[in-house]
Amino acid sequence: MSYTNVLLALAAAIAGTGFLYVLTRNIMDSRERAARRAAFLDDVQTLFSGGLKKVSADGFPRLSGTYRGLTFDIQVVPDTLNFRKLPSLWLLVTLPEPLPVRATFDLMMRPRGVELFSKHTDLPVQMAADPAFPHDCSVRTDAPEFLPRRQLLLKHTAILENPYAKELLISPKGLRIVWLAEEANRGNYLLFRDSEMGLSPFPSANAKPLLDYLIDLREDLTTRLETER
Repeated sequence: MSYTNVLLALAAAIAGTGFLYVLTRNIMDSRERAARRAAFLDDVQTLFSGGLKKVSADGFPRLSGTYRGLTFDIQVVPDTLNFRKLPSLWLLVTLPEPLPVRATFDLMMRPRGVELFSKHTDLPVQMAADPAFPHDCSVRTDAPEFLPRRQLLLKHTAILENPYAKELLISPKGLRIVWLAEEANRGNYLLFRDSEMGLSPFPSANAKPLLDYLIDLREDLTTRLETER
């Protein structure tokens, strides 16, 4: 074999080894990212007694567990389809305990009509937002005549002034608050269209106030409605 052929064979071997290394590294990185996404709610799970975790097809977890005697459902929903803003990771905190209310109240902050995690636009009645509600919100319902009293709503919609708050839902089936858990890194997204999110766990210290908030809202709704009978 000529010297040139030896060099070519050596170069091909090196290139092949390099390709295998990069491929193996990418597979390992992909598995590590998947494992970190699946663990996004692991710290939150420590708040629950018992509880189940299921990883969705998108790689993000969903939790169900008991906190202060009530069963919660927590879902992580990535939003990467809205090209007018950074990709977002939404936390849907739901208390699916039946309530003695006769109408659904849905307050959406900064509505853009592309909130795929919500059925806000399915509600038939668009209401004028109370002047005391947070700025830039949309309010919809299915029965405006049966909504909770104004003072109760004002007390519990104040949380939506927080820029991380997105939606509050009150319905006969239970309660939900939607919270911005994370946004994609602006620089990486603008330069490389990198929308990677969920690699660091969501802190239980950030989730606990949301659970407590829904419990307080439920207690207020139940107590107020019982006294009005």
